[in-house]
Amino acid sequence: MSGMLAIYQREMLILRKRFFRQLAAIAVSPLLYLIAFGLGMGKNLKVGGHSYLEFLIPGLVAMNSMTQAFAMSSEINIARFYWHIFEEFQAAPIRNLSYVSGEVLAGITRALISVVVILVIAALSGVVLSYNIYFWLAVTLNAFVFSSLAVALAMLVKSHSDQALLSNFFITPMAFLGGTFFPVDSMPEWARYILHFLPLTHACKAIRAAAFGQRPVYSSFILLAVLGAVLFVLAFKCVNRARE
Repeated sequence: MSGMLAIYQREMLILRKRFFRQLAAIAVSPLLYLIAFGLGMGKNLKVGGHSYLEFLIPGLVAMNSMTQAFAMSSEINIARFYWHIFEEFQAAPIRNLSYVSGEVLAGITRALISVVVILVIAALSGVVLSYNIYFWLAVTLNAFVFSSLAVALAMLVKSHSDQALLSNFFITPMAFLGGTFFPVDSMPEWARYILHFLPLTHACKAIRAAAFGQRPVYSSFILLAVLGAVLFVLAFKCVNRARE
């Protein structure tokens, strides 16, 4: 537990040192999407009985919590390849499980901060949705999935440039195809079948249903929890391999 808290505290100290810069970076993308898509089409377009702006906000929450959680991979790689902090972790009496837990928890924290930023922007835009326990549970599970994936992939890449390549292959396609900007049900049947395998699709579905005051489908929560647990174990194994 002490090792996990030490890793988590280190990441939080780094975040605190550049908090306002990080906050500005987090706010830029959703603000641009809201202006370009939400305000541009949100007044006239209806999706499932809701304005497009109301439809878009939960999608941005899912997308930003994914990208901010996965951004831990870049932080880990900077520590590995430039600061050589990972070598110090190897020499320190910190268990691999504590290391993974601390990094994953830091990724979840970053994701939750990004969600709060989006909700503030949404409130200033006049959009108020239901932010109940199901909403925050879906957000946390989504962040858990992509934080665990971030730690696993960060241990597998051989250089910092490889990390950008993985982001382009894993994160960018999901950001645009996982139901963030459009309802997946409007896609052809073969596309719906493929998109059903993306974790962000289930996160968007659960977050959006909760935000609309509906009870989300429990299968989405179960899938995210199971996938997050599998990726957490994979991250643990990847850290073991990297430290050998």
